[in-house]
Amino acid sequence: MGFLKKNWTNILFIVLITLLIIPQTRMPIQVFLQKIISFSPSEISKEKRVVLTDYNWKLKSISSEAINFSQSKNNVVLVNFWATWCPPCVAEMPSLQKLYNDYGDKVDFYFVTTEEKEVVEKFLQKKEYNFPVYIQRYTEPEQLSAKALPTTYLLSKEGEIAIKKTGAASWNSDDVRTLIDSLLEEN
Repeated sequence: MGFLKKNWTNILFIVLITLLIIPQTRMPIQVFLQKIISFSPSEISKEKRVVLTDYNWKLKSISSEAINFSQSKNNVVLVNFWATWCPPCVAEMPSLQKLYNDYGDKVDFYFVTTEEKEVVEKFLQKKEYNFPVYIQRYTEPEQLSAKALPTTYLLSKEGEIAIKKTGAASWNSDDVRTLIDSLLEEN
């Protein structure tokens, strides 16, 4: 008993490291930790916003329908670059699904991945997500260039990037909803 009392922190550390090495337990632990440290993303001030100038971006929907991002010009748009293997991406998905549930008919949502269709469909079915997913086959517009996953952009009707967030965030926050509502009201 004395051994356990003296070395409990070392034993706990070894168990934690072992759980992080095992792929089946690593992902859930990382997702859990990402959810804990995720906060609402910050709005970019009006004077610092970059304006999207090129909407010509070809994508393929998960149902293999070819679309062009230009159909979203003059709309409020949320673009999320993600992957099924990315713990921060998986951590923020529930909040994005809630946002999509409430704003899917008012905001154009683009969940963009480079993964294979079958992998994405299996993930969506398992998690019961129904937001629109697109497979990226062509390079995105320069202002939407994502170097890390997840990266999410919220654009105004004028193409101003109101939010650019790299890393997991809590998208279903009052701040984000207030910003989306104000962007929707703009002419």
